[in-house]
Amino acid sequence: MRTSIRFLLAAIAFVAVLALPHLSASGATGAASDLGLGRQLAHGSLLAFAIAFAGGVLTSLTPCVYPLIPITVSIFGARRSGSRRHAMALSGLYVLGIAITYSSLGATAALTGKAFGTAMQSPWVLGFVACLFVAMAASMFGAFELQLPASVQARLSTVGGAGYAGALAMGLVAGLIAAPCTGPVLAAALAFVATQGSIAYGVAIMFAYALGIGLLFFLIGAFSLSLPKSGPWMETVKSVFGVVLLAMALGYLKGVFPALRGLASPGAAAPWVAAAVAAAGVLLGALSAAGARPGSQVAKALGVALVVAGAFYAGDVADARARSSSAASEGIAWLVNQEEAGLARARAEGKPVIIDFWGDWCAACKELDHTAWSDPRVREEAARFVVIKIDNSADKLADPAVSAAVDRVFEKYGILGQPTVLFIDGHGRELPAPSRVTGVIGADDMLARMRAVDRACVQPAVACLARW
Repeated sequence: MRTSIRFLLAAIAFVAVLALPHLSASGATGAASDLGLGRQLAHGSLLAFAIAFAGGVLTSLTPCVYPLIPITVSIFGARRSGSRRHAMALSGLYVLGIAITYSSLGATAALTGKAFGTAMQSPWVLGFVACLFVAMAASMFGAFELQLPASVQARLSTVGGAGYAGALAMGLVAGLIAAPCTGPVLAAALAFVATQGSIAYGVAIMFAYALGIGLLFFLIGAFSLSLPKSGPWMETVKSVFGVVLLAMALGYLKGVFPALRGLASPGAAAPWVAAAVAAAGVLLGALSAAGARPGSQVAKALGVALVVAGAFYAGDVADARARSSSAASEGIAWLVNQEEAGLARARAEGKPVIIDFWGDWCAACKELDHTAWSDPRVREEAARFVVIKIDNSADKLADPAVSAAVDRVFEKYGILGQPTVLFIDGHGRELPAPSRVTGVIGADDMLARMRAVDRACVQPAVACLARW
């Protein structure tokens, strides 16, 4: 790899790791409701969509997807279609099929977020996922190759026949063709989506990821473009995925080995140190192909270790800041997993109620602690409410009685994902679903919602559900 390219990659790594604490904290969660995609974008999740799209493009360049692109699109490419418009329509339908498949996975992950997140607190599950990611990283670094048998690839590429329906059907199964490479990346993306609990967000993120995967398919099918030959650039793509997978494996291992938690400082200088370490790793050759010269493999291994350590530390900075914010939110007198007692008290005292569905596995829940509950104005306003926190963290659910009670509350209120915050006024009327908080919002927005609780259900157009 040329020195200029290596310095460019080092600069990109520096910026990416420097941004990690913000990305990990916001988690691209910033939505006020499942349908509030505009608010998600306003709160910074446009960058998350861009990252998902870029991840899809990089996935399409990996060795077991890239060679299939010209073979697959040749079936409906511009050279074989009657016109450019026809070729673009076929290619677009093919990419739409890919998007439908992955968007369905995103919706499923969001709908099952509670169960998924709880299961992901088991040390056995976390250890298995970490080992899987390490194995996938080893594959990216050339330890072994993953590829579907040629006969299976050929059979999948003929699904659906010719025409528009055939192009769409081929797109629907394209995920199977790309499975050996998309597997670990897709699993990581779905794990992230599951912690957000937003169906709209899950669909949107996976749609962006699928569009990234399908970009080259569309361009080549529509315009008969020629692909560049495989070369060192493909090794760089594989190395990027390998580093990301190793960093994620370390992140999962924090749930198995608590000593890995709390290593980072929440200070402002911590991300800069992590970014500098990662950039140094790239300069050592973390993203370069290991050559035959003596010491090159050792230098690459050391470089990979530095990049992974820098990325892991930067991610832990976000956790450290979230812990600080969660500690600040403890100034609110939460009744933890005491929904019945809380409603009885509210009924007796004529107070409104806030119910916050929370879990320590939920990144967006911690971010909501940071953006809203830790604010002194919000804590002061919360004093006039009976505040209930339904905590489905793994340590709470270890008690079967608590687990059963938590499940009943989730079912009672129809909770699909976390975070979810709902409001009940002083007369026992729950505000309708659009009034719920189902993502990260700021202190001002939370204050406005809390202050509007008393007058919401007196408006004729608002249908509120009696809870006592």
